[in-house]
Amino acid sequence: MNKAIETKKVQVQDIAEKFKAAASVVVVDYRGLNVSQVTELRKQLREAGVEFKVYKNSLTRRATEVAGVDGINEHLVGPNAVAFSNEDVVAPAKIINDFAKKNEHLEIKAGIIEGTVASAEDVKALAELPSREGLLSMLLSVLQAPMRNFALATKAVAEQKEEQGA
Repeated sequence: MNKAIETKKVQVQDIAEKFKAAASVVVVDYRGLNVSQVTELRKQLREAGVEFKVYKNSLTRRATEVAGVDGINEHLVGPNAVAFSNEDVVAPAKIINDFAKKNEHLEIKAGIIEGTVASAEDVKALAELPSREGLLSMLLSVLQAPMRNFALATKAVAEQKEEQGA
């Protein structure tokens, strides 16, 4: 019996470390998905560097208390799976949200975004954001616009002066 308790303590510590290290966490209810659908979801998440695990709710609740994010505990009811992403904040939300659109049995319950507990609606809103590369390209185009407009205006003035001089 003592060995079982020690094993659970180690598991709780491991889960707590994942919660602490994660840039974002998404908790889902996967009830109703068949094995091939879960396998496909895991494959998509793994390709994006996201870890997708199923833990006992009691162990997860203790781990969230250790990690200081116990606000998510009210959502840890029933069969849950947890997606952890250490680098990309948007990736797990985006992949899971896209997968949930195709498979109505997958339900986003809640999440943790950079240490703050988020509702299912917040996670879905995060999923609708463009990717990091998309945001950077938007920023770059906004930064380039004034320079581009200045160059076009300068060219127009130069052409106008050329026509007047000819």
